Amino acid sequence: MRADVYIVVTLTAAVCCVPVPEVTVKDEGFAKSYLKKFFNLTEESGPGARRGISPVTKKLSEMQRFYGLQITGTLDADTLAMMKKPRCGVPDGKIARFSTFGGNLKWEKNSLTYRIVNYTPDMSAAEVDDSMEKALQVWAKVTPLRFTRIYSGTADIMISFGRRDHGDYYPFDGPGNTLAHAFAPSSGIGGDAHFDDDEPFTFRSNSGYVLFMVAAHEFGHSLGLNPETFVLPRDDVNGIQSLYGPNPDINPREPKPTAPTTPDACDSTMVLDAVTTLRGEMIFFKDSFLWRSYPQSNTPQQTLINNFWPSAPVNIDAAYESRQSDKIFLFKGRKVWAFTGYRAVPGYPKKLNAFGLPRDVTKVDAALYDVESRKTLFFVGDNYYSYDEARRTMDRGFPKRVDETFSGLTSKVTAAFQYRGFTYIYSGPYMFEYNLRTRRLFRVLRNSYYLRCTNF
Repeated sequence: MRADVYIVVTLTAAVCCVPVPEVTVKDEGFAKSYLKKFFNLTEESGPGARRGISPVTKKLSEMQRFYGLQITGTLDADTLAMMKKPRCGVPDGKIARFSTFGGNLKWEKNSLTYRIVNYTPDMSAAEVDDSMEKALQVWAKVTPLRFTRIYSGTADIMISFGRRDHGDYYPFDGPGNTLAHAFAPSSGIGGDAHFDDDEPFTFRSNSGYVLFMVAAHEFGHSLGLNPETFVLPRDDVNGIQSLYGPNPDINPREPKPTAPTTPDACDSTMVLDAVTTLRGEMIFFKDSFLWRSYPQSNTPQQTLINNFWPSAPVNIDAAYESRQSDKIFLFKGRKVWAFTGYRAVPGYPKKLNAFGLPRDVTKVDAALYDVESRKTLFFVGDNYYSYDEARRTMDRGFPKRVDETFSGLTSKVTAAFQYRGFTYIYSGPYMFEYNLRTRRLFRVLRNSYYLRCTNF
């Protein structure tokens, strides 16, 4: 009996792809194969087909609804770009939008074995061993589950690296797409985790996918959970403990072991580090984490910054997307990093004065790109500068005082971005909504206005 396979769409390598200007015949073939693999597309005729509803149209609509895209039923650029994102590699039709799955599939024992069948040439054996052990301990710390490594025979969780067709009827697809997949708890292949050896896995380096992060995510599936990140936000702790209970070895009077503290989108006092857009998404930064928010979805997706950009800094000061160059820039201290999609731009990080900022500027508090003027505003203390993206030079007559342009703003700017024609300036836990052209202030909102709180 074949085990169900689980995936989550926000794996460590979830990225934005370059928008596709025109859909080709090759794209249409790719899309049909994608829908067959991940959304169970069949070409059988039925009542829907007799009414003129194409099976492809129905599955495209289903996929668009699932990912929070605009539901058109057609293969538009955004839908094709989503199809081409790196991801786990199993059918989306089997996903439920909650932490555990139908039937609460779980192991009926707390002592589990694992075996590393083979290794990736990208890393030393010791690095792979260490990554797998630590990834399993992420889950052991909050449950009664205990993991013992064996070196021969069949383990509960068989760990292997493979390429293309690797023997489980779910072939990998080469570099840049599916990273790994894991099977739900059951006999046979159940619990096993497979990693695509066409992907560059690393131990701690800034190039490739950090194996520990990918593995910890996949092991959540091996245990019957649908985790969104390798760290354990409260929802994932609750989810795994609903299956196995808490760790009995923890003294209830002592602080409970947790993964790195995750910021809470529902914290009304939280001060965001930076906010930017990225090819139609909104990205919110806090400490080592970011949230990705799709306008059509009510559920922002949280992950580690280094899951998205392995070479990026954390605890950043500012970020902005340049529509002129199709790059996103992240600022920390005196340096700036640049990325196209999820790829680091060669030659970065650079010093702040690469933008023409004075040498005595030690950090940027916030940045935003203005679509209409194609200028980027850099906020530094009580002042701001204007940078011409086309000429790549700082505009004359700056800096200016922030309160000259942004009325009602009397405290430090902590983040900024532009969305649907409005400019949003964050100051602490508040967000000020402006029309930049008229300099009119419309509303003062909580910073959670776009970073939606889902605890309801």
